[in-house]
Amino acid sequence: MNALQILQIIFAIATIATGLVSLVAPRAVRGFTGLDVSNARGITEIRAVLGGVFIGLGAAPLIFHILAGYAVAHVAYQTLGIAYLAILIARVIGMVLDKSWVRSNYISVATELVLGIVLLL
Repeated sequence: MNALQILQIIFAIATIATGLVSLVAPRAVRGFTGLDVSNARGITEIRAVLGGVFIGLGAAPLIFHILAGYAVAHVAYQTLGIAYLAILIARVIGMVLDKSWVRSNYISVATELVLGIVLLL
């Protein structure tokens, strides 16, 4: 296993961790994301979308890696990379439209760019 593959595994695990935090402690994401949810429906949405989707996106390449090897999992790692780049593009558009020039958005842009590129390689 080379350094790139190790990074990809770490990034997939980090994606799962992000999802797990959103699933089990949805109010904890408020400080970083700015999401302010005051009702049960909104909290469920954070659990489902930020939790479930991130867990699934992170788990898919790891599952394929275990079941079929890296060659098959590579496409799933690339899919995760595309997802991060799509989030990045949507975030930048949102930052411009919403004039949301805050530190956490800049950190997210940098993180999503690095993860997206490394996962695409």
